[in-house]
Amino acid sequence: MRVLIFALFSLAALMGGSAAAQPNTGFADLNDALSPAVVNISTANRIGEGEGIPVFPPGSPLERFNDMLGDGPRVERSLGSGFIIDAAGLVVTNDHVIDEADEVEVVLQDGTVLPAEIIGRDPATDLAVLRVDAGEPLVFVSFGDSDTLRVGEWVVAIGNPFGLGGSLTAGVVSAQGRDIGGRYDDYLQTDVAINSGNSGGPLFNMDGEVIGVNTAIFSPTGASVGISFSIPSRVAAPIVDQLIEFGEARRGWLGVRVQPVTQDMATAMGLSNARGAILTRIDPEGPAGESDLQVGDVVLAIAGRPVADDRALVRIVAETEPGAMVEVEVFRRGRALTLEVTIERLNERGDRAPIGATPRDETPEITLGDDVFGLTLEPLTAQLRRRHRVHPDAEGLVVTAVDPDSDAAGKVRVGDVVEEIAWTRVDDMDQARALAESAAEGGNPVLFSLNRQGQYVLQTLRAEAS
Repeated sequence: MRVLIFALFSLAALMGGSAAAQPNTGFADLNDALSPAVVNISTANRIGEGEGIPVFPPGSPLERFNDMLGDGPRVERSLGSGFIIDAAGLVVTNDHVIDEADEVEVVLQDGTVLPAEIIGRDPATDLAVLRVDAGEPLVFVSFGDSDTLRVGEWVVAIGNPFGLGGSLTAGVVSAQGRDIGGRYDDYLQTDVAINSGNSGGPLFNMDGEVIGVNTAIFSPTGASVGISFSIPSRVAAPIVDQLIEFGEARRGWLGVRVQPVTQDMATAMGLSNARGAILTRIDPEGPAGESDLQVGDVVLAIAGRPVADDRALVRIVAETEPGAMVEVEVFRRGRALTLEVTIERLNERGDRAPIGATPRDETPEITLGDDVFGLTLEPLTAQLRRRHRVHPDAEGLVVTAVDPDSDAAGKVRVGDVVEEIAWTRVDDMDQARALAESAAEGGNPVLFSLNRQGQYVLQTLRAEAS
């Protein structure tokens, strides 16, 4: 089975200057220029007695092993990679390389070992910044612009695979914008050979600029199979700046929950293609709650940056400076609007749900019944509200059954309240049926606005399952 391995990676980088590979030298010139700025990261985690390594009592036949293992606290060590970004000794690496470490050391190319201070960490993007004091200026590298990369361009990694020290591997960018499960994922994918110990190392372009931080591989075995992922410099550079200045990342917060726009939704709403993110909940105490944004709005752009999907909205908001007033372009029931919102700072230690998060509800039992597009609908009564735990604010028709052979199966749940069909409020079955059949003329998908335990959900249904 394929597994994503966040195994200590590596890369290397150099400061400015064009040093493109030459036909007769390959990447030798790049390696000579960049390797001094690439470092090995060694971490230690002290383990007390009784925490996994035994101390054998005097007189025991196994007492001799105490000399080999050492008495008292033991130390576990792990190895990773990093790169120097400032002559004074600032070092970038992955957060998972130094996570839970009691001691961190940086090993320079010449073998010099320097104790390192952790000055900032950001687990969400898996970045960390260290500081060392070498007593003299160090060779360093600079971030480039990952947005200028194209699929197929050469890239080079220098790092510490398997603890072997400075090793160079080369390959090409094979994809961009990869999501592998994290909230802010936007990885560069390459075929550069990355292995255990390479984590935190730099990925260079042919000008010797750092355009990525090697972080993960996709592998069934834990060894490189030619698919590796790097945090692009567009994401890494501003986070590194914040870690240096504040010791932590400071992200923007909008205070909304969202869902993606499907092609059926785009067709039903009159959008040219499936893009943007639908606002399904707005925190009344958040920035969006203090603006003119409404539940059901499709956000198409923020501060001039197109919102491709719900995950793009999460990244764009997070990358927006807290306190900034931005223009938000939305599509609201057939109309394009531009609204202003002041982005606030995300409290990542608080109990607010992250942007884009959707609460997980238990799936009620599904039964058959007379339907509108596979839904059995009934006017809300006090008894039905109690039975299906309907949110107090919900108004419309409650779903009491879903035909498992209909298009609604898997989209709508028993207990959902249909509040609107084709943007029109519904109060009774005859009206709901007439609206749905009218909107479905020509085989078009029909928009159903649902209230799911207080969560706004937009779904498209067709008269027959496709």
